[in-house]
Amino acid sequence: MLQIAFIRENQEKVIKALAKRNIDAKSVVEEVVQLDENRRAAQAELDNVLSESNKLSKDIGELMKAGEKSKAAILKEKTVSLKEKSKELAEKAEALAVELTNKLYTLPNLPADIVPEGKTPDDNLNVFEEGEIPVLHEGAQPHWDLVKKYDIIDFELGVKITGAGFPVYKGKGARLQRALINYFLDKNTAAGYNEVQVPHLVNEASGYGTGQLPDKEGQMYHSTIDDLYLIPTAEVPVTNLFRDVLLSESELPVLHTAYTPCFRREAGSYGAHVRGLNRLHQFDKVEIVRIEHPDNSYKALDGMVEHVKNILQELKLPYRVLRLCGGDMGFTSALTYDFEVFSTAQDRWLEISSVSNFETFQANRLKLRFKDKDGKNQLAHTLNGSSLALPRVLAGILENYQTPEGIVIPEVLRPYCGFDIID
Repeated sequence: MLQIAFIRENQEKVIKALAKRNIDAKSVVEEVVQLDENRRAAQAELDNVLSESNKLSKDIGELMKAGEKSKAAILKEKTVSLKEKSKELAEKAEALAVELTNKLYTLPNLPADIVPEGKTPDDNLNVFEEGEIPVLHEGAQPHWDLVKKYDIIDFELGVKITGAGFPVYKGKGARLQRALINYFLDKNTAAGYNEVQVPHLVNEASGYGTGQLPDKEGQMYHSTIDDLYLIPTAEVPVTNLFRDVLLSESELPVLHTAYTPCFRREAGSYGAHVRGLNRLHQFDKVEIVRIEHPDNSYKALDGMVEHVKNILQELKLPYRVLRLCGGDMGFTSALTYDFEVFSTAQDRWLEISSVSNFETFQANRLKLRFKDKDGKNQLAHTLNGSSLALPRVLAGILENYQTPEGIVIPEVLRPYCGFDIID
């Protein structure tokens, strides 16, 4: 959530920055500033009434001590009127504060200066590309056919148990899935990330804290009886570990990694491009989350990008890194890099990771602060990235490593799998 003080003092800057997201925010910004002025005016009037009421209470006490009960009685009548007025003003100030907060929730984060202009994924900037695209044998197949051929993932069985988008992993498919999870976690912990296990359901406050609510409410599975949400990513519970937390500057940075299943309704996703593992309602992902000093967060973001690069280099998958344009960025992000793996069998790029800096946007919602060297409380910067999401990585391995004899396991994964080939 953008800070109201910043918006108030930088209205034109905010409007111009949000225009990079293709949003005309002029009227919303003006409304936000007006609401804040009204709230502050109501609060100032309330403070004056309370101050006057407190003064009268002291005067009444002095009059009672002096035995002037009649004068004290007159002042008591006035305090009754002031109490009624203070109650009305408190309710008005609270209502305006709620209205202001709800309006602020509608404003996305401001894009960083280096975010390119653009409206669609076609406008994203390719900043890095590495790896050789393999030449497959004649008769090579996409992963949805390969998993049937080798009986390692069963989409139909998932439909029977739950519905479309909930696959069942079997035999070597399940073992390869587990191997990838363990490999990703080991890579992350070796890089200094502290592994945590977190709940897979979160409350409403957690959803608001990281920005899934109210922006992505329609994409989340909601357990209405208990008012809990199934997590769309480990980012939500891991980052919320620090909701309402005041850190010392010496505690920064904080680095966490977590494996969780992820649940997304993916409403409106249809067509061949979402076939098989390309788009699921339940999938596994290993996440990295960082809490950083504002001065260090972009250096940390660069480090996260290099970390994900190293994983893909070890898996020997051809990949590219995109800097997302303003029109394709997530609601909460200030800067995002997407990683895509090339699927030779599908002849297309598959997104497998997003690495983002949210600056103070999430921290302001979370009230996540640190005490600086001068003893002042500042909002921290939050960052997160997929390291990695499994479905499309798995699809890339199955398709790019297929041979006439079977699917060869990447060398780095063989100690985790216990086998070299799926045949």
